[in-house]
Amino acid sequence: MSKTTRGALSPAEEVRAAVTGFVTDFKGFQAEIETKLQQTEERMTMLDQKMTLPARTPLGGAADTGAPHQKAFNAYLRNGDDDGLRGLELEGKSLSTAVNSDGGYLVDPQTSATVQSVLNATASIRAIASVVQVEATSYDVLVDHTEVGAGWATEAGPQAETDTPQIDRITIGLHELSALPKASQRLLDDSAFDIEGWLAGRIADKFARAEAGAFVNGDGIDKPMGFLTHPAVDNDVWTWGNLGYVPSEVDAEVTAEAIVDLVYALGAQYRANGSFVMNSKVAGLVRKLTDADGRFLWSDGLAAGEPAMLMGYPVLVAEDMPDAASNSFSVAFGDFRAGYTVAERPDLRILRDPFSAKPHVLFYATKRVGGDVSDFSAIKLMKLGVA
Repeated sequence: MSKTTRGALSPAEEVRAAVTGFVTDFKGFQAEIETKLQQTEERMTMLDQKMTLPARTPLGGAADTGAPHQKAFNAYLRNGDDDGLRGLELEGKSLSTAVNSDGGYLVDPQTSATVQSVLNATASIRAIASVVQVEATSYDVLVDHTEVGAGWATEAGPQAETDTPQIDRITIGLHELSALPKASQRLLDDSAFDIEGWLAGRIADKFARAEAGAFVNGDGIDKPMGFLTHPAVDNDVWTWGNLGYVPSEVDAEVTAEAIVDLVYALGAQYRANGSFVMNSKVAGLVRKLTDADGRFLWSDGLAAGEPAMLMGYPVLVAEDMPDAASNSFSVAFGDFRAGYTVAERPDLRILRDPFSAKPHVLFYATKRVGGDVSDFSAIKLMKLGVA
C-alpha cells in the first residue's frame, strides 16, 4: 500500500500546508504590529495637542516669562513677598545662598551687573587701580620693597653671604558701603515702573560718589584709606610708608617745569603705566601750560572716549582731588595699578523696609569694599608750593 492510501500527506501537500500556516501566522503578527503602531500614533497625537495648547495666563495680564530669580526678586521689591526667594535653588556657579543672615537678599544678577558697570565707568581711582574680588573680611598684599644682596665672585674665592629681602604685609580691610533709596508703595504697584532699573541707578550713583571720595581722601575708619591721607615727604628724602612729592616752586600754581619733574620723579619701571590724576579745575589750568617752544603739554584724545594726554600719559579727571591752593597736593602721577588696590566682595545685598518711612518703602542696599596704597613707590604727588 502506498503512503497516500495510508493517510500520509504527499511532499507537495506538506509544503502547501506549511506555507499556509506561515502566511496565517504572519498576518496575525502584522495585525498586532499595526495595532501597536496605531496606539503609539494616538498617544503622540495627544502629547502634541497638550504641548501646543496655550499656557493659562494670569488674570488681567500676560504670562510672566522672566527668569525665576528675577521674578522672585522683583516680587520682593514691589510687595515684600519673599516666598519666591526662599524657595529658590541657586546654581552652584552662582552664590551659595539666597537668604542673607542679616535679613537681606542678594540682588539678582542682572541688577547687580548694572550697578557694577556704572561703578567701573565712574571717573574715580577704581578705573585705574587694581581691583580684586575677595570672600573674606580683609585682603593682604605682600610687598617686597627691599633689594636682594649681590656681589662679584671668583671661581675659587669664598662666597660672601648677601642680604635677605624683607617682605611687608599690607592689610586692606573691607568696609560696608550702604545706600537707602525709597519709593512710594503706589509707585511700586505700578507695573509700568522699572523698579530694577530705578534701584540700580540710585544705588550706583550713591556708591560711585562715596567710593570715589574715599579712594582719594578716606581716613580708613569705617571706609577705605585714601592715597592722599598717607604722609607726604619731599621725594629727595622719600622712605617707604610715605608718598614722595615734588614742589611746583610757585605757591598755589601748577608749572610746566613741575609737571616734567613729577614725571621723572617716578621710577622707570612704573612710568610706562603712569597716569595723571587731578580734578576739573586743575585740569583747566594744566591744559594752558606750554613748554619753552610754546607747545602745549596737554593734548586731547584722538577719538571719542579716549582720555586726554599730558606729556604722553593719560589723565584721569577725579573730582575729589583738591583744588589748586597753597601747599595742596592737587596733581598725582603714578602707576595706580601697582600703587593702589581696591578689594571688594562680589555680592550686593538688598533689605526691604516698608515700616520706617510710611507710606514710602525703604531699600537698604549694602556692599563691602576697601582700598589702600599697596606700593608707596608707585605714586608721586605735586605740592603747589615753594618747598
